[in-house]
Amino acid sequence: MGYFAQAAQILLDCLFGIAIFLLVLRVLLQAARANFYNPVCQFLYKTTNPVLMPLRKLIPGWRNIDIGALLLAWLLSAIKLALIYALFGQRLGLLGLAVMAFADLLDFVLVLVIGIVFVRVLLSFISVERANPVVPLVYQITEPLLRPLRSKLPALGGLDFSPFVVTLAILLARVLIVAPLLDVGMHLAQAA
Repeated sequence: MGYFAQAAQILLDCLFGIAIFLLVLRVLLQAARANFYNPVCQFLYKTTNPVLMPLRKLIPGWRNIDIGALLLAWLLSAIKLALIYALFGQRLGLLGLAVMAFADLLDFVLVLVIGIVFVRVLLSFISVERANPVVPLVYQITEPLLRPLRSKLPALGGLDFSPFVVTLAILLARVLIVAPLLDVGMHLAQAA
């Protein structure tokens, strides 16, 4: 692997990662019914609307989930993987690429949720102004995951163990779901 190929891979991961991050965060905030007037939400809507509004005419949302944004994030993940593998002289079959892109996107979402849960844990230990526009969004995204566990887990010494359980479940999902999907996708991609 040459130095330029490694540098190109870093740039591709970064550029596509930013676009996928914006799309996935928008989907998560819409699913959590975040306040539309929050400055972070306004930024997300203004940056993603030029692409998603025309797409929404073709692909309607389902409940509070923007299917068009998810499909676009999946497509960007597939393009990123195809370009990265092309850098190293490998071609991927379409079916394998589709499965690998799905696994890559799922892994991205899981890692993002772990990060948001971690931010919530940090916010519980430090004093942060509630007027900060990020704070309510972190709570809105994580609360549907933590609330069901919080009622079932005992609070030992006033500590909330639900973030630990959610993080553990996500780490297990990465090993038991994402990794096998990537293996299947790689097998299909190389068989083509």
